[in-house]
Amino acid sequence: MSGTVATVGTFDGIHRGHRAVLSEVVRRGRAAGWPSVLVTFEPHPLEVVNPSAAPRLLTLPDEKRALAVALGIERVEVIAFTPELARLGPEDFVRDVLRVRFEMKELVLGYDHGFGRGRSGDVELVRRLGHEDGFAVEVIGAVTDNGQPISSSLIRTAVAHGDLTSAARGLGRPYSLRSVVERGAGRGRTIGVPTINLTSPDPRKLLPPDGVYAVRVILAGRGEGEREKAYGGMMNQGARPTFGVHARGLEIHLFDFSGDLYDATVTVEWLQWLRDTRTFPSRQALVDQIERDAVAARSVLNG
Repeated sequence: MSGTVATVGTFDGIHRGHRAVLSEVVRRGRAAGWPSVLVTFEPHPLEVVNPSAAPRLLTLPDEKRALAVALGIERVEVIAFTPELARLGPEDFVRDVLRVRFEMKELVLGYDHGFGRGRSGDVELVRRLGHEDGFAVEVIGAVTDNGQPISSSLIRTAVAHGDLTSAARGLGRPYSLRSVVERGAGRGRTIGVPTINLTSPDPRKLLPPDGVYAVRVILAGRGEGEREKAYGGMMNQGARPTFGVHARGLEIHLFDFSGDLYDATVTVEWLQWLRDTRTFPSRQALVDQIERDAVAARSVLNG
């Protein structure tokens, strides 16, 4: 590469503040004719430097990559975060990683950015390095919600407490999970409510509280040139006590859909909590409740 416009950071969630940074990276890259690059880390740095404080993730690596690419980022470069990297000073990181490895010519950062050993590489230090070494630095101001800067930590709190509305405002989209459909036990078909079952997510992924939700499911194109499709539905997240299943599962009934989705990649968007999971006295009582859930979920989707 002869040059890149880059940004660097964890970017967990790709929330509205992150999107402002990434959009500026894309804009500057197109103007200069250089690739736009997001340099990010796996695992989350706190998993290495302070594991007890490491948060559950809003976006797993493949989710983060897909969201960044959808915004126009041309390259998502994932660097293994190791104890050795954690000890690297910000000057060395800029020189050896951003400048040498990625030919960075312009660097775009958020207003509160920090990287390098102890997050000592703040905006003012990076501006000084840019002046000394001849690369441009652009700092993007805070994006706020109700007067408060949007942050991954605030969105995590909202998701953990089931406040999907606040989480969606901060993210600029519904909170979601990217997963693969696996073969289930077929219990739904026995009561006339066929479902798709999702593989268990990475335990690092933050999930809202268990319950029944109105959801939107986006199916990736399964053949060359096939576009993605979206369907409404309702999801049981958690146990299925009426069937004696106490392990957490993610089971979705799609509205107005028929077909086989085994091994398909899907993105599930949580739209609204409908009710807690609970044990029903009979299968018919469960079916009656599911019919009421479907009415409520369709109302959410239509609204």
